[in-house]
Amino acid sequence: MSAPAQAAGAGASAAAGAAAGGRAPRRSASHGSLTHRERTGVLLVLPAVAMVSVFVLLPLVLAVGISFTNWPLIGDYELIGLQNFTAIAQDTAFLQAVGYTLLYTAIVTGPILVVGYLMAVVVRTNRRGSTALRTLFFLPYVIGLSTLSFMLVLEAQPGSGAVNLLLGALGITDGQTAWLVDAGLATGLITVLVVWGVSGLTMILLVSGMQSVPREVHESAEMDGATWWQRERRIVIPMIRRPIAMSLVLSVIGSFLAFTQFFILTQGGPGTSTTPVVLNIYNRAFVQLQVGAATALSLALVLVVGLVTAAQFWLLRERD
Repeated sequence: MSAPAQAAGAGASAAAGAAAGGRAPRRSASHGSLTHRERTGVLLVLPAVAMVSVFVLLPLVLAVGISFTNWPLIGDYELIGLQNFTAIAQDTAFLQAVGYTLLYTAIVTGPILVVGYLMAVVVRTNRRGSTALRTLFFLPYVIGLSTLSFMLVLEAQPGSGAVNLLLGALGITDGQTAWLVDAGLATGLITVLVVWGVSGLTMILLVSGMQSVPREVHESAEMDGATWWQRERRIVIPMIRRPIAMSLVLSVIGSFLAFTQFFILTQGGPGTSTTPVVLNIYNRAFVQLQVGAATALSLALVLVVGLVTAAQFWLLRERD
């Protein structure tokens, strides 16, 4: 039989089989699978979208609305337009808090990175005791700044606190220093507390990057006569730029939003000399009962933090 005749016969057989079965051709399995995957993906994303909408987008919309009012927290309110925003430039207390926050950020950012890096260098290998050291270094971050701050309130007391007793035994002070009633001393003490408390997080971020550097690269550089510092500067640091950038971004954001340690230790005093931005906004809302103005300041802070973070990512980006 010729080829055309065979093809015609096969087609006729297929048509007859379809007619006999009385069934329509099945849809493509791939099309149904894709449709199912899309539906499943939407269902999996819906809870996250709902949570973001309820706990982020809705409060943000409400905050924008409150910022246009003079709401006193208790009592009636009225719309005042952009007055809360235009008054920010003349708010001397807020501008002073911004200046102090910038100073505090500049003071703590470098030490956090340096101490965290040194911790990471110590524990990045699998030598005996490195796991215990990782736990010990990370423990203050797990405890949290709130608990550490309450502990420091007791340990910084003149005459009886461990800080004064230790410094007095070393002959550095007379053991009667009132750390928390002097702006400079309080800032220094809080800086030490924060560096000790959060450097463990920087250590964890950097260790993950350091352990990804091949051991062969270190050995090759060591055979070529490179010193420890040369290996760190020319090999390790360039290869962990992303973890370093993330550590700096988190440190700066945390410093801009600092509140707990100042609220517990100094309450912003003496006077307002140690009042950061967030504590200033808190006092404006819940002490002075000016919720509308405080909300406008909060939105301004969110904008500033967003711009600073974007600038950091741009400056710390990897260049080809």
